[in-house]
Amino acid sequence: MCGIWALFGSDECLSVQCLSAMKIAHRGPDAFRFENVNGYTNCCFGFHRLAVVDPLFGMQPIRLKRYPYLWLCYNGEIYNHKEMQCQFGFDYQTKVDGEIILHLYDKGGIEQTVCMLDGVFAFILLDTANKKVFLGRDTYGVRPLFKAMTEDGFLAVCSEAKGLVNLRHSTTPFLKVEPFLPGHYEVLDLKPNGKVASVEMVKYHHCRDEPLHALYDNVEKLFPGFELETVKSNLRILFNNAVKKRLMTDRRIGCLLSGGLDSSLVAATLLKQLKEAQVQYPLQTFAIGMEDSPDLQAARKVANHIGSEHHEVLFNSEEGIQALDEVIFSLETYDITTVRASVGMYLISKYIRKNTDSVVIFSGEGSDELTQGYIYFHKAPSPEKAEQESERLLKELYLFDVLRADRTTAAHGLELRVPFLDHRFSSYYLSLPPEMRIPKHGIEKHLLRETFEDSNLIPKEILWRPKEAFSDGITSVKNSWFRILQDYVEHQVDDTMMAAASEKFPFNTPKTKEGYYYRQIFERHYPGRADWLTHYWMPKWINATDPSARTLTHYKSAAKA
Repeated sequence: MCGIWALFGSDECLSVQCLSAMKIAHRGPDAFRFENVNGYTNCCFGFHRLAVVDPLFGMQPIRLKRYPYLWLCYNGEIYNHKEMQCQFGFDYQTKVDGEIILHLYDKGGIEQTVCMLDGVFAFILLDTANKKVFLGRDTYGVRPLFKAMTEDGFLAVCSEAKGLVNLRHSTTPFLKVEPFLPGHYEVLDLKPNGKVASVEMVKYHHCRDEPLHALYDNVEKLFPGFELETVKSNLRILFNNAVKKRLMTDRRIGCLLSGGLDSSLVAATLLKQLKEAQVQYPLQTFAIGMEDSPDLQAARKVANHIGSEHHEVLFNSEEGIQALDEVIFSLETYDITTVRASVGMYLISKYIRKNTDSVVIFSGEGSDELTQGYIYFHKAPSPEKAEQESERLLKELYLFDVLRADRTTAAHGLELRVPFLDHRFSSYYLSLPPEMRIPKHGIEKHLLRETFEDSNLIPKEILWRPKEAFSDGITSVKNSWFRILQDYVEHQVDDTMMAAASEKFPFNTPKTKEGYYYRQIFERHYPGRADWLTHYWMPKWINATDPSARTLTHYKSAAKA
């Protein structure tokens, strides 16, 4: 996890513009570099480094003697860089995983390069010999990327939008900043004056499709067919591999553990893989909640079962409410469910950074979208409709859960790793017949639970524990986090303000006082940028007025049982 920033064709003083690059310093607390591009006085790169791989030669932009015309700034991890090196006989100059991008590009061009990368990434690649700039982002947008481009060819790129909003350009008083779409790359021509012109934007990978790099990986052969035992065996193979490949780091590994199915499976598999790799330190797991939180109790059971060094972080409603301003600034969104769920994750990340030496943090993000884990999937009209909804959620992860996971951890200089969004695991899961993936017997994620039923990885009651939203599970059932927030906001936003909400906020007008309160904070930090969020996250197929699972009928009946 790092922070990348670049400008092409700036007509303002670069020494002033580069102050914007410091807005993302939290993403790379270990080192910083600012570098001009030879021959282009108005083009430059900025890089904040979190040293996770190759502490000696890992600074960026990466330049190699073999390719003096190539400049690379990237944020991410390429898990198959050694396999690609062996496959094609590349001669590496460093131990940095991202070096593979330069070799693949030289060998086969940009299309083949992005399709061959097994990992999470956002990159800026400059080719001064062919006068080209390339931008690219991983399939699910696990690593963030934003861009701003003017009609006269000024281009600015950054890991977070906050590194772009204060940039200046003579022809544009208000620079339009937007997220770079996941699963895409863009080709731009570099002109002699340093400005650029977009040539094409290409969607290179759909989450359903098996990635091209699967031809070269070393996963054991999967069995053909959709017989249940075959599918379960294949899923276990792919999930184990997804966790194993993500052990690639020179820093200590930890794991977030809410006590739900997803984080528990990740933590248990991770601990097993660390033992097999003969890693000398114990796995630290981290849980957060208020007094009587069901998440804390469940996480404790899992930690005892797997034998991790477990840390519990307690917080009260006042601490959570006080964090809202920092959280919304970090997130760059005002989506209600994202803000709610981010407070706990932000506070636990703060604890990890301050009190431990764990830097690379595993988590269960992506599973709910992939395996149809949200409670409203019980109401899906058909398996095919559920499949469509699952793919829509995956496509929008970069606006919601993946955004939350990245920003709350990156705010404290941590790097997040999410095995459920592994290319091979997710594409295989999505290739299964729709009827295999829907909730069964009133239980969501039934197939995933069945897959690990006989593994003894986690306690049975956790394996079959019903879905609990992270923002709800951190508090007791008697007093949900969303109720605490709504009670507080009731005194901050009055009815007069709500009556004028559509005039004040014509785009994505908040319908509740809680939504209004978050929007106010967002507008204070990022005025006029409401279009970064295209729509609010909300359950489907039900007349929901609130995104919390605890407001749904299915949850209430399960809680009484």
